[in-house]
Amino acid sequence: MNVSFRPTFYRIIKKKSVEEFKPDPYIATVLNCAFWVFYGLPFVHPHSVLVVTINSVGLVFEFVYLTIFYIYATNKGRRKVMLFLGLEAVFFAAVALITLLVLHGTHKRSLVVGVLCDIFNIMMYVSPLTIMAKVIKTKSVEYMPFWLSLTNFLNGVCWTIYALIHPFDIYVLVSNGIGALSGLIQLILYACYCSCNNGEKNGDGDDTVSTTVAKGNIELV
Repeated sequence: MNVSFRPTFYRIIKKKSVEEFKPDPYIATVLNCAFWVFYGLPFVHPHSVLVVTINSVGLVFEFVYLTIFYIYATNKGRRKVMLFLGLEAVFFAAVALITLLVLHGTHKRSLVVGVLCDIFNIMMYVSPLTIMAKVIKTKSVEYMPFWLSLTNFLNGVCWTIYALIHPFDIYVLVSNGIGALSGLIQLILYACYCSCNNGEKNGDGDDTVSTTVAKGNIELV
Protein backbone atom coordinates (compact mmCIF):
# COMPACT_ATOMS: atom_id res chain seq x y z
CA MET A 1 0.00 0.00 0.00
CA ASN A 2 2.77 2.41 0.87
CA VAL A 3 4.13 2.70 -2.68
CA SER A 4 0.72 4.00 -3.78
CA PHE A 5 1.55 7.34 -2.11
CA ARG A 6 4.47 8.02 -4.46
CA PRO A 7 2.55 10.01 -7.14
CA THR A 8 1.09 12.23 -4.42
CA PHE A 9 4.49 13.04 -2.94
CA TYR A 10 6.07 13.51 -6.36
CA ARG A 11 3.45 16.20 -6.91
CA ILE A 12 4.10 17.74 -3.48
CA ILE A 13 7.86 17.91 -4.13
CA LYS A 14 7.35 19.31 -7.61
CA LYS A 15 4.98 22.06 -6.42
CA LYS A 16 6.77 22.54 -3.07
CA SER A 17 3.39 22.55 -1.35
CA VAL A 18 1.06 19.96 0.20
CA GLU A 19 -1.90 21.93 -1.22
CA GLU A 20 -5.16 20.33 0.03
CA PHE A 21 -3.63 16.91 0.75
CA LYS A 22 -4.14 15.70 4.31
CA PRO A 23 -1.58 13.81 6.44
CA ASP A 24 -4.29 11.63 8.02
CA PRO A 25 -3.66 8.46 5.96
CA TYR A 26 0.10 8.56 6.59
CA ILE A 27 -0.22 9.24 10.32
CA ALA A 28 -2.77 6.42 10.67
CA THR A 29 -0.56 4.04 8.68
CA VAL A 30 2.46 4.69 10.94
CA LEU A 31 0.61 3.47 14.02
CA ASN A 32 -0.97 0.65 12.07
CA CYS A 33 2.38 -0.66 10.78
CA ALA A 34 3.99 -0.29 14.21
CA PHE A 35 1.31 -2.40 15.87
CA TRP A 36 1.41 -5.08 13.18
CA VAL A 37 5.20 -5.35 13.58
CA PHE A 38 4.69 -5.75 17.33
CA TYR A 39 1.88 -8.28 16.76
CA GLY A 40 4.08 -10.43 14.52
CA LEU A 41 6.95 -10.74 16.99
CA PRO A 42 7.53 -14.30 18.31
CA PHE A 43 6.65 -13.43 21.92
CA VAL A 44 3.28 -11.96 20.86
CA HIS A 45 2.08 -14.03 17.89
CA PRO A 46 4.56 -16.70 16.70
CA HIS A 47 5.03 -17.75 13.06
CA SER A 48 4.18 -14.33 11.60
CA VAL A 49 7.42 -13.49 9.80
CA LEU A 50 5.61 -12.16 6.73
CA VAL A 51 3.54 -9.78 8.85
CA VAL A 52 6.68 -8.40 10.53
CA THR A 53 8.78 -7.97 7.39
CA ILE A 54 6.11 -6.33 5.22
CA ASN A 55 4.98 -3.92 7.90
CA SER A 56 8.58 -3.02 8.83
CA VAL A 57 9.19 -1.94 5.25
CA GLY A 58 5.87 -0.06 5.31
CA LEU A 59 6.88 1.76 8.48
CA VAL A 60 10.08 3.03 6.85
CA PHE A 61 8.12 4.26 3.82
CA GLU A 62 5.64 6.11 6.03
CA PHE A 63 8.36 7.98 7.91
CA VAL A 64 9.89 9.04 4.60
CA TYR A 65 6.51 10.29 3.35
CA LEU A 66 5.77 12.15 6.57
CA THR A 67 9.20 13.78 6.46
CA ILE A 68 8.45 15.08 2.96
CA PHE A 69 4.99 16.21 4.05
CA TYR A 70 6.47 18.01 7.07
CA ILE A 71 9.01 19.86 4.91
CA TYR A 72 6.39 21.29 2.53
CA ALA A 73 3.48 21.70 4.97
CA THR A 74 2.35 24.95 6.58
CA ASN A 75 3.20 25.60 10.24
CA LYS A 76 -0.27 24.39 11.19
CA GLY A 77 0.21 21.20 9.20
CA ARG A 78 3.61 20.60 10.80
CA ARG A 79 2.19 21.03 14.29
CA LYS A 80 -0.54 18.52 13.47
CA VAL A 81 1.97 15.94 12.24
CA MET A 82 4.23 16.30 15.28
CA LEU A 83 1.34 16.29 17.74
CA PHE A 84 -0.20 13.11 16.41
CA LEU A 85 3.13 11.32 16.01
CA GLY A 86 3.98 12.20 19.61
CA LEU A 87 0.64 10.88 20.86
CA GLU A 88 1.09 7.71 18.82
CA ALA A 89 4.58 7.13 20.25
CA VAL A 90 3.36 7.50 23.83
CA PHE A 91 0.36 5.26 23.23
CA PHE A 92 2.42 2.56 21.49
CA ALA A 93 5.04 2.55 24.26
CA ALA A 94 2.32 2.21 26.92
CA VAL A 95 0.65 -0.70 25.13
CA ALA A 96 3.97 -2.47 24.54
CA LEU A 97 4.96 -2.17 28.22
CA ILE A 98 1.57 -3.38 29.48
CA THR A 99 1.58 -6.29 27.03
CA LEU A 100 5.05 -7.48 28.02
CA LEU A 101 4.84 -6.86 31.76
CA VAL A 102 1.22 -7.67 32.58
CA LEU A 103 0.09 -10.19 29.99
CA HIS A 104 1.72 -13.60 30.05
CA GLY A 105 1.61 -16.10 27.22
CA THR A 106 1.21 -15.56 23.50
CA HIS A 107 -2.54 -16.29 23.55
CA LYS A 108 -3.39 -13.30 25.78
CA ARG A 109 -0.88 -11.06 24.05
CA SER A 110 -2.21 -12.01 20.61
CA LEU A 111 -5.74 -11.25 21.73
CA VAL A 112 -5.04 -7.76 23.10
CA VAL A 113 -2.56 -6.66 20.44
CA GLY A 114 -4.62 -8.31 17.68
CA VAL A 115 -7.73 -6.33 18.63
CA LEU A 116 -5.72 -3.09 18.70
CA CYS A 117 -4.21 -3.96 15.32
CA ASP A 118 -7.71 -4.41 13.92
CA ILE A 119 -8.82 -1.04 15.28
CA PHE A 120 -5.86 0.84 13.79
CA ASN A 121 -5.90 -1.15 10.58
CA ILE A 122 -9.52 -0.10 10.07
CA MET A 123 -8.54 3.50 10.89
CA MET A 124 -5.83 3.32 8.24
CA TYR A 125 -8.21 1.94 5.65
CA VAL A 126 -10.95 4.49 6.27
CA SER A 127 -8.62 7.49 6.76
CA PRO A 128 -8.70 8.33 3.02
CA LEU A 129 -12.46 8.61 3.40
CA THR A 130 -11.92 11.89 5.27
CA ILE A 131 -11.52 13.49 1.86
CA MET A 132 -14.78 11.98 0.56
CA ALA A 133 -16.87 14.91 1.77
CA LYS A 134 -14.62 17.26 -0.20
CA VAL A 135 -14.91 15.04 -3.28
CA ILE A 136 -18.71 15.03 -3.08
CA LYS A 137 -18.87 18.77 -2.36
CA THR A 138 -16.50 19.84 -5.14
CA LYS A 139 -17.40 16.97 -7.50
CA SER A 140 -13.65 16.55 -8.06
CA VAL A 141 -11.35 13.63 -7.25
CA GLU A 142 -8.20 15.75 -7.55
CA TYR A 143 -7.23 15.24 -3.91
CA MET A 144 -8.30 11.59 -3.61
CA PRO A 145 -5.46 9.74 -5.39
CA PHE A 146 -6.67 6.86 -7.56
CA TRP A 147 -3.63 4.69 -6.86
CA LEU A 148 -4.12 5.02 -3.11
CA SER A 149 -7.72 3.84 -3.42
CA LEU A 150 -6.80 0.97 -5.75
CA THR A 151 -3.92 -0.21 -3.59
CA ASN A 152 -6.13 0.11 -0.52
CA PHE A 153 -8.58 -2.30 -2.12
CA LEU A 154 -5.96 -4.76 -3.39
CA ASN A 155 -4.09 -4.70 -0.08
CA GLY A 156 -7.28 -5.60 1.79
CA VAL A 157 -8.06 -8.43 -0.62
CA CYS A 158 -4.53 -9.91 -0.45
CA TRP A 159 -4.35 -9.89 3.34
CA THR A 160 -7.86 -11.33 3.57
CA ILE A 161 -6.79 -14.25 1.39
CA TYR A 162 -3.60 -14.63 3.47
CA ALA A 163 -5.66 -14.82 6.67
CA LEU A 164 -7.77 -17.61 5.20
CA ILE A 165 -5.07 -19.81 3.67
CA HIS A 166 -2.21 -19.32 6.15
CA PRO A 167 -3.02 -20.66 9.65
CA PHE A 168 -6.38 -18.95 10.04
CA ASP A 169 -5.93 -15.52 11.64
CA ILE A 170 -9.15 -13.82 12.67
CA TYR A 171 -7.41 -10.52 13.47
CA VAL A 172 -5.87 -10.20 10.01
CA LEU A 173 -9.15 -11.29 8.42
CA VAL A 174 -11.58 -8.87 10.10
CA SER A 175 -9.78 -5.58 9.54
CA ASN A 176 -8.59 -6.39 6.04
CA GLY A 177 -12.04 -7.58 4.99
CA ILE A 178 -13.35 -4.18 6.05
CA GLY A 179 -10.37 -2.59 4.28
CA ALA A 180 -11.24 -4.29 1.00
CA LEU A 181 -14.79 -2.95 1.32
CA SER A 182 -13.48 0.54 2.12
CA GLY A 183 -11.22 0.48 -0.92
CA LEU A 184 -14.10 -0.63 -3.10
CA ILE A 185 -16.25 2.29 -1.89
CA GLN A 186 -13.42 4.71 -2.71
CA LEU A 187 -13.03 3.25 -6.20
CA ILE A 188 -16.77 3.53 -6.85
CA LEU A 189 -16.74 7.16 -5.69
CA TYR A 190 -13.69 7.84 -7.84
CA ALA A 191 -15.36 6.28 -10.89
CA CYS A 192 -18.54 8.33 -10.38
CA TYR A 193 -16.87 11.73 -9.98
CA CYS A 194 -14.07 11.07 -12.44
CA SER A 195 -16.76 10.44 -15.08
CA CYS A 196 -18.49 13.67 -14.03
CA ASN A 197 -15.22 15.60 -14.34
CA ASN A 198 -14.54 14.21 -17.81
CA GLY A 199 -18.08 15.04 -18.86
CA GLU A 200 -17.76 18.61 -17.63
CA LYS A 201 -14.41 19.07 -19.36
CA ASN A 202 -15.83 17.78 -22.63
CA GLY A 203 -18.84 20.04 -22.20
CA ASP A 204 -16.61 23.04 -21.52
CA GLY A 205 -14.56 22.22 -24.58
CA ASP A 206 -17.68 22.10 -26.78
CA ASP A 207 -18.88 25.43 -25.40
CA THR A 208 -15.49 26.98 -26.09
CA VAL A 209 -15.48 25.76 -29.68
CA SER A 210 -19.04 26.97 -30.26
CA THR A 211 -18.23 30.38 -28.81
CA THR A 212 -15.13 30.68 -30.96
CA VAL A 213 -17.05 29.77 -34.11
CA ALA A 214 -19.80 32.22 -33.21
CA LYS A 215 -17.26 35.00 -32.71
CA GLY A 216 -15.66 34.09 -36.01
CA ASN A 217 -18.96 34.41 -37.80
CA ILE A 218 -19.59 37.79 -36.26
CA GLU A 219 -16.17 39.00 -37.27
CA LEU A 220 -16.67 37.73 -40.79
CA VAL A 221 -20.00 39.54 -41.07
